Amino acid sequence: MLNEEFSIKSYKAIAHDLEKKTTNEIISFLDTSTAPKAQKVFFEFSNHIVVDIFPMMDDTLFKKIFTKTDTHKASRVLARLDRSAVLKRLELLPKVTAREIKEFLSYNENTAGFLMETNFLSCSKDDTVEIVLEKLRKLNDKRILTIYVIDEEHKLIGRVPVNYIAIAKPEQALDELMYFAHSVQAMATRQEVIEAIESYSLLQIPVVDIHNHLLGIIRNDTILSASREEASGDLQTMFGAGKEEHALSKTSFAVRKRLPWLQINLVTAFLASMVVGLFEDTIAKITILAVFLPVVAGQSGNTGSQALAVTIRGLALREIRIGQWMRVAKKELAVGFINGVAVAITTGIVVFFWADSLGIAVVIGISMILSMVIAGFSGAIIPIGLKAIGQDPATSSSIILTTVTDICGFLSFLGLASALSSALGIS
Repeated sequence: MLNEEFSIKSYKAIAHDLEKKTTNEIISFLDTSTAPKAQKVFFEFSNHIVVDIFPMMDDTLFKKIFTKTDTHKASRVLARLDRSAVLKRLELLPKVTAREIKEFLSYNENTAGFLMETNFLSCSKDDTVEIVLEKLRKLNDKRILTIYVIDEEHKLIGRVPVNYIAIAKPEQALDELMYFAHSVQAMATRQEVIEAIESYSLLQIPVVDIHNHLLGIIRNDTILSASREEASGDLQTMFGAGKEEHALSKTSFAVRKRLPWLQINLVTAFLASMVVGLFEDTIAKITILAVFLPVVAGQSGNTGSQALAVTIRGLALREIRIGQWMRVAKKELAVGFINGVAVAITTGIVVFFWADSLGIAVVIGISMILSMVIAGFSGAIIPIGLKAIGQDPATSSSIILTTVTDICGFLSFLGLASALSSALGIS
């Protein structure tokens, strides 16, 4: 009945509906479906669903899904699972399939080797156009846009677009038609792949080893998809949600990913509260200071977040390098100061009429400038500093920044109020 219910829907829609059901129901659906259908639905599941159902799959179901499938796609899924369990299961598959998956699994997720696929056509430079056309017809893959030319040692020596093949004479050899092929090494990072594709305006790029042996290709849509996934994952990570979490993830999974960061955030909140506690006597004497604390903290927090977002984007797109930290910091200091002065004037005017106190207006104005300058500087330096020590800037930048901006905002406002209360006649 379940199969009939989903028969008219797309595989993505089927997977989406199944994710709302229990793990046992998902396994039952895959068990009773044909191998092609089970495969296509399985690879549409969210990562956390795959993690949940993989241990419950018996050997028969595993072989049904992974025996005749795209090894690149299979590797990307299996790379997120327990490595020892995956290697044990791979023994069930045909040797060629298992070997290809193991080769993919040996690459880091952020490398060209992990992103590449092996569905491409390579030919000898002596092959004629007629021979190439025969190979193309046999492959029957409409996605093949380029023929890669290799020598006797399987080294990449050139490429020929398919449209060149279409209009060339049947007896012409590829040697006459080929031209230089830009490539990336298997250990190149995702950013290096993006830069190469963008620099040379390519729809796909070949991947080679250190000896220039052709290993596979990366299509433009693959790298774009991976980049979108990474960008959305970084956005979630910045706010303390795991990269693997999705909008319809299970409650227990979401709690497990978010709670540790909430606990860390709680610790940083207590640190900011301790700073406020240092000025308890001042607040008791000048109670209106408590009213304006959120104003200072809010503005410095927003200033820091703006600088943080721009800097992380610059690092991700390689617009800036770690060595340019001073230039970035100077720019954010200047922006923080100019914005701080403008906001301080507005804030001072509002506070003057609200509190009927020139002293408090002056204090909050000076505090606003100081805290926004520090926040802008911190928003730039924190992600660059994390990148310099090999950490992901998106992982904890936001929490560190919040701590810095809150403490600096409270300290500057309350500290100035305490130090200048007599001179400015604050009471």
